[in-house]
Amino acid sequence: MTNYLKKYSSSTFSSLKIRNYRLYFIGQSISLSGTWMQTIGQAWLVLKLTNSGTALGLVTALQFLPVLFLGAMGGVIADRLSKRKILFFTQTASGILALILGILVATNVVQLWMIYILAASLGFINAIDNPTRRTFILEMVGNKELRNAITLFSTVFNLSRVIGPAIAGGIIAGFGLASCFLINAASYLAVLVCLFLMRKKELYVVEPVKRAKGQLREGIKYVYNTPLLRNVLLMMAIIGTLTYEFQVNLPLIAKFTFKGGAEYFAFLNSAMGIGAVIGGLATASRKRTTARGLIKTAFGFGAAIVIASLSPSFHFALFAMFLVGIFSIMFTSQGDTILQLESAPNMRSRVVALWSVAFLGSTPIGGPIIGLIGEYASPRWSLATSGIAAIIAGIFGLITLWNYSSKKSSEQIPQPAPVIEQDKEP
Repeated sequence: MTNYLKKYSSSTFSSLKIRNYRLYFIGQSISLSGTWMQTIGQAWLVLKLTNSGTALGLVTALQFLPVLFLGAMGGVIADRLSKRKILFFTQTASGILALILGILVATNVVQLWMIYILAASLGFINAIDNPTRRTFILEMVGNKELRNAITLFSTVFNLSRVIGPAIAGGIIAGFGLASCFLINAASYLAVLVCLFLMRKKELYVVEPVKRAKGQLREGIKYVYNTPLLRNVLLMMAIIGTLTYEFQVNLPLIAKFTFKGGAEYFAFLNSAMGIGAVIGGLATASRKRTTARGLIKTAFGFGAAIVIASLSPSFHFALFAMFLVGIFSIMFTSQGDTILQLESAPNMRSRVVALWSVAFLGSTPIGGPIIGLIGEYASPRWSLATSGIAAIIAGIFGLITLWNYSSKKSSEQIPQPAPVIEQDKEP
């Protein structure tokens, strides 16, 4: 039994043996908890100001609209420049925006239009930050540990979904909404310190792509002509548009279906996060990722959300969101891994940027739709719509990807040698 646990632990956390990734993991663990505190605080602030599901959907849409239009260009930038330096800039800017919102709330001058502007500004930063952050993982761990590192990163993202909302619920009750934003602003310092402490000589740096005309078009054409990449991205576009609208669905369910306060919203997020952590640890120990596995988890994801929409009580809803979390991380980590391992190295950031467009950039389309359904039908119907969308994505994958056989795997791709970055320290 002891040997089994040692073997399981070794395979599950193998990428954390790499110093640079371990630093990154620690920094993100702290910062992402702050991010989820802000997510809870911002959603509750909008509902406090407007009592409107439509307004909540619009704020969410504005936050992700820049990713829809500029996310692909963010991938081009990530391919051209030092990813580590880009992250110094984007993480600092995100912290400043959180600080501004915290000050506005603390001084009682915040208005809805201010939240709109700050949400859109964060979206512009995320258009560059998201593809950079994801592809930087490969430069820290190399191909051999990529799958494990991606899954652990997704796990810590969802662990923060547990910690952040749990802290936010108590912070809002005891100290007010402003504290959520101010703590999030401070949490970005952890990422900056960890980035600074990394050893550049141990990075597996991909040679930057030289600036040239048509690189964005080239990336889109590459994905279109690669059936596996194209169809995985289309699955993500369906799910990203209507399924991953939890920032809209969960506050509405908490407030209008179960008649609860901010703590109900936090509990639902935490239940989903706990499920995601367990699902992530189970996924991290596996050695292979397949298209069939992605399809199966899409069906499971959709079914779990539909069950959540039918919950007869708040406690049953918590259990259902626990299941949603398990399938959520399985789907996203498998999809992300397939795209990164199947992409040509000089195209990887552009492919991952399109993943960001499909996953995050589609939110401006789905957010207002889900908000309208939640406000004028009911939150149960809006959540059920999200679940049905995931099932439709699974059907699409079943038709287009079930018989696909990957020519690559993490075991077959050679490990690159570390390359010393030539750029100066920031």
